[in-house]
Amino acid sequence: MKHSYSVAEASARLRELVKLASEGHEVAITDDGRQIGKIVSTDDDAGLRERIDALVAAGILSPPASGTLPGPDQAVSRPGALDRFLLERG
Repeated sequence: MKHSYSVAEASARLRELVKLASEGHEVAITDDGRQIGKIVSTDDDAGLRERIDALVAAGILSPPASGTLPGPDQAVSRPGALDRFLLERG
């Protein structure tokens, strides 16, 4: 079963949608009937790593000067991560 909600519905039911995502469901967010985003669980770090690697291979994303990309938990939990990211990209 696909879960799809308009922006207004998603705003009103956010707690419920986050619970659905944490249970493994994908929740689509729509605006004027067009999907504009989705809420998914972050428990699948391996899948995220594969997507990041594919973006690097396609030349869409470039690794930092250190040669390795941080995992999703590292990038979010480190103070100043965005500033370091922007500085490394010049």
